[in-house]
Amino acid sequence: MGLKENISKDMIKAMKAGEKLRVSTLRLMIAAIKYKEIDKGEALTDADVQQVATTMAKQRRDSIEQFRAGGREEMAKQEEAELEILTEFLPEQMSEADVIKVVEEVAGEVGAKSPSDMGKLMKGVMAKLKGSADGKVVQGAVKDFLSK
Repeated sequence: MGLKENISKDMIKAMKAGEKLRVSTLRLMIAAIKYKEIDKGEALTDADVQQVATTMAKQRRDSIEQFRAGGREEMAKQEEAELEILTEFLPEQMSEADVIKVVEEVAGEVGAKSPSDMGKLMKGVMAKLKGSADGKVVQGAVKDFLSK
């Protein structure tokens, strides 16, 4: 059974249990998946579904930051609860130490040595990690590596 089917079954289970927040979050996710399928013109693979979940999680993290900066703590808590639900469908996130190892490995492959090589290195690292690490963590690791 694919990830998309798991999300649908999870939503049905949440409906039966009366978990309103979980139902609304999963509905948003299913709608985003369907929108992506229409855009792509074919059914999504599990990797594509994970990419949709990653994008939605990133949106929630950005919203949390913005709400906290604006003093809207109740909205930030709502976004955090949604983010918690979305993370169940994301791949396991790598530790910062593992990300640094990947950065060093990719830097050797692409020959990145100076800060001007940041774009090339980021592209290679993000392609290798495929959503298993947060972009901000990767960016920090790349900056640290290139500033040495």
